[in-house]
Amino acid sequence: MTSHAVADGRNEQSGPERARLLVVVAVPVEAEAVLRGLPGEARALPLPGGELHRAEPAPGVEVDVLAGGVGPAAAAAAASAALAAHRYGLVVSAGIGGGFAPHAPVGATVVADAIVAADLGAETPEGFADVTELGFGTVRHTPAPTAVALAAEALGAVTGPVLTVSTVTGSAGRAAALTARHPGAAAEAMEGFGVAEAAARHGVPVFELRTVSNPVGPRDRAAWRIGEALAALERAFAALPVPALIEEAGRG
Repeated sequence: MTSHAVADGRNEQSGPERARLLVVVAVPVEAEAVLRGLPGEARALPLPGGELHRAEPAPGVEVDVLAGGVGPAAAAAAASAALAAHRYGLVVSAGIGGGFAPHAPVGATVVADAIVAADLGAETPEGFADVTELGFGTVRHTPAPTAVALAAEALGAVTGPVLTVSTVTGSAGRAAALTARHPGAAAEAMEGFGVAEAAARHGVPVFELRTVSNPVGPRDRAAWRIGEALAALERAFAALPVPALIEEAGRG
């Protein structure tokens, strides 16, 4: 990847509509995988607290990639900074994550049909209650179904809820509890809900894409396939129909 810092005016918010996608990942190695999947060179754009890398995979189509940090709070803050500085037609939370077997095995690509804050709530004598049940807000964002279907077909992806957690699952008991509360869950990661909250506040559609590096359950680093998942992430962005996806997400 060749990049160079450039000044980028903050008056884009009042400029014309653009076919522009914001991709928020957690760490630089994920950003590098996404950018490898996009044709052409990327250039660096300054951003408070970090920098974006902008690629133009097709004429008039721009993809900004941001490594925003680990966890929902860092992801929300980073996404909000980018959304305040530039115009976007769609925001994607992306990266590697854990998959719920057998629905999403190691190496699979997952497109979220729901982005769920799985551990945002309270423990009660009757069990876990999420903040929606407690009357304090939402724990779910739903991407446009037509955009989900379009991406899933293009990528050969599994669809299902992607759970956002602040603590990665490391036991069979917790994995079972999550699947009981969220039937059909496909994957677990740490940033999607934070990105979705930022996007919602800026009125921009949101989407989540994960490639599976390990099964959700007992922590076994020997079973992780991070290289394979990063390679799958690169392939996913090489095949992602960006302009059509932005269009479908906007209709939703």
